[in-house]
Amino acid sequence: MRDGGLGSWPARRARMTPGRTAVVHGDTSITYAQLARRASAMAQVLRDKGIRRGDRVGYLGPNHPAYLETLFATASLGAIFVPLNARLAAPELAFVLADAGVSVLVHTPGVAVPEVAGLRERLIAGEVPGGAADPVDEPVSLDDPCLIMYTSGSTGRPKGAVLTHGNLTWNCVNVLVESDVAGDQVALVSAPLFHAAALGMTCLPTLLKGGTCVLEESFDPGRTLELIPRHGVTTLFGVPAMYDAIAAHPGFAEADLSSLRTLLCGGSPVPEATIRRYLDRGLTFVQGYGMTEAAPGVLVLDPEAVRAKAGSAGVPSFFTDVRIVDPAGDPVAPGERGEIVVRGPNVMRGYWNRPDATDETLAGGWLHSGDVATVDTDGFVTVVDRIKDMIISGGENVYPAEVESALYEHPAVELCAVIGAPDAKWGEVPRAVVVARSPVTAGELIAFLRERLAGYKVPKHVDFRDELPRTGSGKVRKTALREHFA
Repeated sequence: MRDGGLGSWPARRARMTPGRTAVVHGDTSITYAQLARRASAMAQVLRDKGIRRGDRVGYLGPNHPAYLETLFATASLGAIFVPLNARLAAPELAFVLADAGVSVLVHTPGVAVPEVAGLRERLIAGEVPGGAADPVDEPVSLDDPCLIMYTSGSTGRPKGAVLTHGNLTWNCVNVLVESDVAGDQVALVSAPLFHAAALGMTCLPTLLKGGTCVLEESFDPGRTLELIPRHGVTTLFGVPAMYDAIAAHPGFAEADLSSLRTLLCGGSPVPEATIRRYLDRGLTFVQGYGMTEAAPGVLVLDPEAVRAKAGSAGVPSFFTDVRIVDPAGDPVAPGERGEIVVRGPNVMRGYWNRPDATDETLAGGWLHSGDVATVDTDGFVTVVDRIKDMIISGGENVYPAEVESALYEHPAVELCAVIGAPDAKWGEVPRAVVVARSPVTAGELIAFLRERLAGYKVPKHVDFRDELPRTGSGKVRKTALREHFA
């Protein structure tokens, strides 16, 4: 094969294990031979629609076999796959579609697609012809861009991380080394595939190894407990809020979890209480730290160290290097705080059409995370703070600048600040503190934002003040607000 990228994976797996089940979705099971044929058929459809090397193909909708078929088909053409966050509001979707220059969009039925200049074709998943087609064998290398995954920007606009075929492949190799993925693995994928973690930490490594991915369109704790014994699920990935919901379900204590080998958790700091619930059931609970820009694995806490290093995010992934550095870029001493910087074959090429942001984030050849951590004498890293003001709510990244920008569009808002508020279910949620220039209620502002932002970005609390604390230069002192509302 001339194709050395992800687009060749279905065909390579089909020649090794054609009869194994690759994907389960509802009552539908797809073998590797069928997945290869369906991906080839989709590639032919995309080619007929004019898609060529470097063009962008989008996918919008929940987890579905069409996501994977579109990903592999797009990759096989040397084109670039753009998974869209199905939770975004229409203006946010329109921005991403336009920014990436998506020309063909595959979407599930019933999904609202905004009008965007340059979007030539819309294909409905499940209605694309799935007949026989000759495999596409374009010359694709590991250095070629494979997908653009958007991550919310601290300046209020999302940025598209350009991940190469090599970035995604090397991340999978790291996972295979760390998690002992076997060919009989059955991964329950209920976290959304438009996020790097579900795609890179469970789905792609499972398919690379020849296991089975059980795709769920949404997460439900009761259904999760039902699906584990039904399919013999061996691994799960979720954010802490998902695992807390499973453990809080009335059926958890009596649930048959005997097939489970590994539970992977990330997306936000993992509370020790969450870890203990699963360790007490005799399960292997692996937590880690990652970033979309690293495809996404960066740190992993080995199961053998879970109890001794509880609260730590672990050590660097096998083929990834991590340093904790001071502002000058020099490594800090054990126990001292510094920024997490990352280097390795899984680190992105850069941000799509954002050279300035790329140069800043990849300064000195290292990916600068914006997260503050300490490292102990054994090399275990603990994330302690964030340089940026990002809020992590149920595994979703919320950037206050983006929410504040939307708030300022309301004529009654004179000044505002958005901070993270502790929440028992989601870890933290956005809280807006507003100085109003004319009468307005919290409910009115929340309704206003729901028309412009994804639900998880909309503040759960709105407080009104006559003024906000400021620094000498006039900036809002968010530290003072956090202390006040803590």
